[in-house]
Amino acid sequence: MPAYKDRKNNTWYVKFNYKNWKGEMKFTTKRGFSTKREAVEYENEFKLHIAGDLDMNFEEFIKVYRKDHYPRIRASTVACKDHIINTKLIPYFRKFKVTEIKAKDIIKWQNELLAYRNPATGKPYSKTYLKTVHNQMSAIMNFAVKYYDLSENPVEKAGSIGVSNAEEMQFWTLEEYLKFANAMIEEPFFYYCFEVLYWCGLREGELLALTYDDFDFNAKTISINKTYQVVNGKEIIGPTKTAKGTRIVSMPDRLCEEMKDYFKMCYDKSNSRAFPTCKSVLTRAMARGTKRSGVKKIRIHDLRHSHISLLINLGFSAVDIAKRVGHESITITLRYAHMFPSVQTQMMNKLNDLMSKETED
Repeated sequence: MPAYKDRKNNTWYVKFNYKNWKGEMKFTTKRGFSTKREAVEYENEFKLHIAGDLDMNFEEFIKVYRKDHYPRIRASTVACKDHIINTKLIPYFRKFKVTEIKAKDIIKWQNELLAYRNPATGKPYSKTYLKTVHNQMSAIMNFAVKYYDLSENPVEKAGSIGVSNAEEMQFWTLEEYLKFANAMIEEPFFYYCFEVLYWCGLREGELLALTYDDFDFNAKTISINKTYQVVNGKEIIGPTKTAKGTRIVSMPDRLCEEMKDYFKMCYDKSNSRAFPTCKSVLTRAMARGTKRSGVKKIRIHDLRHSHISLLINLGFSAVDIAKRVGHESITITLRYAHMFPSVQTQMMNKLNDLMSKETED
């Protein structure tokens, strides 16, 4: 696969034959590369992508996967995928040909992940992280099955590891949250942040993207229509996580009054974001409030879980809750069912009442 020097403008070019997706032989030329290496890399990538030949190593196929798949997903998702691919997948599977990756190879890789311990803390990977890494490998192999005729997905055959977020999620009861909120009053800015997160069930990115105009105090609502993220050090305001994430959320009366008070405190409105901070700063603030209040430690995202748990215990349906919190499907909402032992207690009390009446009769 030679590259050629264009003496007229001191650049490089390639010309080569290839088979298209119909199996037809074609010829192409590409000019304008500043180095020979760039020209050769272009030809290699072109042939891999056009031919769709899975007789290539895993690292080469990742280039095809990125080119085909990444234009369809958000920048934050790309960053997350790239981190997992670069640190957990390519180092292990780099030299494997895609067609040679078998279920036994996946199991060996999974066992290495399960055996890992952090050198500093001695802790293993969390179960949710293991699940995320496993799912990414499975997604890549599914892509090969769907678009490049791989016969089967060896990751599915090997079986899963880890647990989903829904199975590991935590939440605060109303009593626990109120203790936490009371401890945060001495830090007003963060107090108002957590009030919106808890009483409206917003995602962190949705909260951080809110502008003053998103609050309608007459209707007592908040318009959720965007999300805030930091990707590779760059702040990005993008669309909501899902189509149903774009929604209007009603505020309780007290929260509405609190937001009015908060906006009166915001003398400098040059930044249109209502809560100009970031997730790491919120996390540190939450840690301080947790320590002062003595409640158990949970993540910021678990405030969303706490809101959903509160709504379920108040008797609202999965459909209504899904609309309020922006779940794409009520199936997601129903994953929270295991969090609520009080529901089991209520069921048992009613069954006990029925059995008692039966005995009396």
